[in-house]
Amino acid sequence: MPVTIAATYIFSNELIPKYLLLRKYLLFTLYSAYTVIGSLFLILLVVFFGFMMKAYFNMEELPLLIRNFVFVFILVYLVVGSACFVNVLRYNYKTSNQNRELQNKLLEGALQLKQKELYYLKQQIHPHFLFNALNTIYAAALKESKDTPELVLKLSNLLDYVLHQIEKPHVSIYDEVTYIESYVGLERVRFKDSLVIHFKKEIDSAIMVPPMLFMAFVENAFKHGGRVENVLYINIDLKVTKQSLFFKIENSLNITSNNIDGHGLGLANTRERLDKQYPGNYSLSSTKEDQKYQVILEVNLEKPETYV
Repeated sequence: MPVTIAATYIFSNELIPKYLLLRKYLLFTLYSAYTVIGSLFLILLVVFFGFMMKAYFNMEELPLLIRNFVFVFILVYLVVGSACFVNVLRYNYKTSNQNRELQNKLLEGALQLKQKELYYLKQQIHPHFLFNALNTIYAAALKESKDTPELVLKLSNLLDYVLHQIEKPHVSIYDEVTYIESYVGLERVRFKDSLVIHFKKEIDSAIMVPPMLFMAFVENAFKHGGRVENVLYINIDLKVTKQSLFFKIENSLNITSNNIDGHGLGLANTRERLDKQYPGNYSLSSTKEDQKYQVILEVNLEKPETYV
């Protein structure tokens, strides 16, 4: 029994968890051989001293179970093997539960991250913009302007995109451009003659991009741009092919337009999304001159190299 207990302890608590389960098969085999040889020697000693002290070298006097040395050895390691098998099952069960809990935590974290991302995306349309847009539509309705239905349609498209499209991982670049155009259309009516905007685009409609990828930059251009001679100038240049994506937006700044924190926040939020969508395959930069603020985004859609 002491030999059985010792061998069981060595295999269950030392060799299996520290070597076999860690895939150190060579060391496990080597130390197992040492353990088997050591236990074999101890079993021989037990049988010998039992034969000498209890039976006085008379085989007939020995207990039946220890007359056959091979039987004793097999019996010992049958117990050892059964105990190790139970311990391995317990370890696998414990490891399986830990992996399941870890997987659940990862899924929960991913879900929370997705919900947070959707929340920030839905905040891209500033409440003040919606308030101003509704006031613009209301004023047009009072004047019975022929543009009122088109304005309502543009606002409806914006809200539909925010409520439904951003839940998708990717949308077509065509839908993204249509969304930007609806936004710009409402701002044109609100700014009237105090806005000069040019939107140059060359896109492959089959290309898919994350929803509202450019919206932070477009909104910030209107929100934080400054008027020069009472006019806000905005230039948007978008070119998308199967190989690459190029987006540039410029807005005017007046002498007092020194606060561009909103631009910085938009850059940070978008950069975080780009890190997940195009890790190491995009370039995002911003520059500020005397009367111009510019943001340039380039994405390598083929991903053959990494941007520096």
